[in-house]
Amino acid sequence: MTDRVRFAFTRQAASCAALGSPFMQRLMTLLADCWPDWPAPALVERITHWPGEIGPEAASVPLRLASGLHALVLSGDTALAAVWPPANAADLEPVVMQALARHETALLTILERAPQTNEIRRSATLIAVAHLLEAKFGLPLRLSELGASAGLNLWFDHYGLTAGGQAFGAADPVLQLAPDWRGALPPMPPFTVVDRAGVDLAPLRAGIAADELRLLSCLWPDQPERMARTRAALTLPPAPVAAGDAVDWLAGRLAQPWEGQVHLVYHTIAWQYFPADVQARGAALLAEAGRRSAAPLARFGMEPDDSGLPGAALSLQLWPENRTIALGRAGFHGEWVDWSVTSL
Repeated sequence: MTDRVRFAFTRQAASCAALGSPFMQRLMTLLADCWPDWPAPALVERITHWPGEIGPEAASVPLRLASGLHALVLSGDTALAAVWPPANAADLEPVVMQALARHETALLTILERAPQTNEIRRSATLIAVAHLLEAKFGLPLRLSELGASAGLNLWFDHYGLTAGGQAFGAADPVLQLAPDWRGALPPMPPFTVVDRAGVDLAPLRAGIAADELRLLSCLWPDQPERMARTRAALTLPPAPVAAGDAVDWLAGRLAQPWEGQVHLVYHTIAWQYFPADVQARGAALLAEAGRRSAAPLARFGMEPDDSGLPGAALSLQLWPENRTIALGRAGFHGEWVDWSVTSL
């Protein structure tokens, strides 16, 4: 068990390093090196006997704990704040260990909740997809997001995108996205969203202090630009996000007519967390809805695959023509996009 836990934290450290967070790499490595001698016996017991895989591709226990520590900083723990970015003190270990002991009960509660980052940079790919669909169909969009968290990526039509020196997305954006854009550029006709809704097992609500704290705590503290983007997005009205099973909700959503619209169903780094049977039901439901509808249906996914290539695969399925288009790849946080399609 000790090796399993240490391995999970070490793997998370490597992942954080690859995603540009040296502080998170350092924190995860520290927690791995000190395991199991943390001065928080109940916390050690809970993680030791956690059922199933606890690493980055599964329960993400290391990130759960990191979000708990960050939440303490955001809530005013001055001792932790003194070693947290931007301070980034040299001697992190004693302060973190003391925090584990001091806040063990609160951290145990936070540990039961999966991370919910609602990474807004992923909207760069959604903006590009929306331009593609507008160029092909010339119809307004109806949005359905699976695994929507707080629904911040349901507002992508209010964000701007700079790519290849050109401006995409909203004409007067609430925030501007500027990923490292490589390859082709999407077409530029403006698009319109006429309906938006999402679903999540445990949605967070903009405007509720505890939910906003949780959302912000899952961001990595040495990446302040992510915090700034999230705070800007939180100025928009709360998006309609239902609590429930994604496929059950989607069945009801697809049962509603969408004549004169393109129904865009999407998920960004969410599908991988659905159980295999839920994935199978969802894929079958979309295929059946696509076959029976005369109006266009599209499914966009930004998800990891087994290709061995960097980042997540970007794919678009279209009905009623029933074809799948590979759009390229993107960093898991949307920090870069490698786009390959100029038209559909």
